[in-house]
Order: sequence, then C-alpha cells, then structure tokens
Amino acid sequence: MEHTAQARPDRAQPPSQSTEPGPPGGLRSALYRMLLAILSTLVSINLWTGGPLFALWVGSRVQASIGTLSMSAVGATIGVLIVVTYVLYKLLAWLNARYYAAIGRAVPRQQAAWLKPMSGERRSIQVRRPLSAVEKTVVVSVVVASEVFLVWFFFFAHYSLVS
Repeated sequence: MEHTAQARPDRAQPPSQSTEPGPPGGLRSALYRMLLAILSTLVSINLWTGGPLFALWVGSRVQASIGTLSMSAVGATIGVLIVVTYVLYKLLAWLNARYYAAIGRAVPRQQAAWLKPMSGERRSIQVRRPLSAVEKTVVVSVVVASEVFLVWFFFFAHYSLVS
C-alpha cells in the first residue's frame, strides 16, 4: 500500500507557510520601495518648510503689488497655505498607499472616531501593526522640525520680551 503526500484540507498549514503575502523580493522592488521612501521624505519635509515658505512668497507678491500690508495679502497667504498643505497631505497618503502595496500589506481601514464603539470590545480584537516607512518618515520629520524650531526660537531669533 503506497502512501502519497497530499495536503489534507482538515489539517492546518505549518507555520512556515503564511497566508499573508510578504514584501516582494528583488532589486527592482527594493529600488521602488526606496524611491517611495525618498519621495515621502521630500513631501514630508515640504509639508513643514516648502509649503509655508511658498505661502509666504505668494503673500509677499500680493503685498508688493498693492504696496502695503493688507487683508488680501494675509488672506492669500492663508489660502495658499491651506491648499498646499492639503495637496501635500493627499500626496503623502497616496505615497503611503503605494508603499503598502509595494510591501504586500493591505491598507488599514480608517474609521472616524465618532463611529467607533464606546466600549472597548472591538479595540481588543484589532491587531497592532508596526509603522510603515512612510509613517516613520513623517514622525521623524515632525520631531526634527519641532527641534529645529525650538533651537531657532531660543538661540537665533533675536527678540525682545521687554522693550
């Protein structure tokens, strides 16, 4: 009597065979992930530096055309800042979705806070995943931007609290 090694559906798979796909291998995939990480770094830095500087530049052009500081220059600065920040945020979200696809992970479902149950029963079921490279990049850029601002404010901004 001959036994053949066939997979039986009633037996569980060994732990080495995971059902969740991992990141695809290869040089092309690694270069694509590095490109996404570099782009997310640039977008994240521009969210804190380039966007506000661009808004100030537009406001200064509006002020230069009018001659004095006016509400139109202030409004243009605020409006451009809102639009640029929103566009960069959407670009960062798009890069994060592409990065999740590149590493073979499903994008987590987002749910508004007011739609979540008040009891903690569903929160205990959720699986905590590590941060992706794009999310780590954003966290690092926020910390660096905050620290650079503090150093500038306390050591380089020549201000006078008491006149």
